[in-house]
Amino acid sequence: MKSVADVIGVARSNLAERAKHRQPKSVGRPPQPDADLIAEIKAVIADLPTYGYRRVHAILRRRAMAEGRQPPNHKRVYAAMRRHGLLLQRHAGGAERRHDGRIAVAEPNLRWCSDGFEVACDNGERVRIAFALDCCDREAMSYVATTGGIGGDEVRDLMVAAVEHRFGRLDRLPGTIEWLSDNGSGYIAHETRSFARSLGLEPRTTPVESPQSNGMAEAFVRTIKRDYVRVSPRPDAETVVRQLPGWITHYNEVHPHRALGYRSPREFIKARSVP
Repeated sequence: MKSVADVIGVARSNLAERAKHRQPKSVGRPPQPDADLIAEIKAVIADLPTYGYRRVHAILRRRAMAEGRQPPNHKRVYAAMRRHGLLLQRHAGGAERRHDGRIAVAEPNLRWCSDGFEVACDNGERVRIAFALDCCDREAMSYVATTGGIGGDEVRDLMVAAVEHRFGRLDRLPGTIEWLSDNGSGYIAHETRSFARSLGLEPRTTPVESPQSNGMAEAFVRTIKRDYVRVSPRPDAETVVRQLPGWITHYNEVHPHRALGYRSPREFIKARSVP
């Protein structure tokens, strides 16, 4: 049989199988049906159309575990979404700016970062929003919104709200926390910096003309604009302000974050608190 196999250029094992009238063994498991999985995926992206397969998988995994079911493998989610044309197109907007240095910290309440952005409405109004994040768990602890400018009063209100969210009502933090921001007038005002230190916050600012140095805050702005603002109605400022609490709550409680193992900030906080 070896001579025959060599002459016709096939493997000897192939000839042996044919001689026994057996089909070659299939490799791997048979493909599983996609119908139920695709229905779940479509339900997720109907509400969250900007989510790629990684975040869709995180949502499906969370739901399956809550219901006591075996969660789908992320490779299967990717393959199903690819077959049904549900994958997002690759970003083609050029390279993202990277921050200089490391903003993230290993423990909560060591460094908080803050920044602001604006949302344009269909009627020409603009809503300006400032926020404060923890640089460990990425929770959006506080925010302020106005149709005017973000000045020192708004920044100081933001600081108080962040402190009360994490520690309750108190006159001064139990330990110093860095407060990282850009060089906006509301942040660098003498009154604001003095007020921050009176609370136990230590103001830190990014280098001049280098807003990317506050990269974590910039990433939050991109997430809010991409996953919430862009897919929501914005006829006027009142509508945007009314939706804003829901956006922040969803970000904190549901939005899977890659740096947190595709958990939401509050899932990450809860996991850290379990002994």
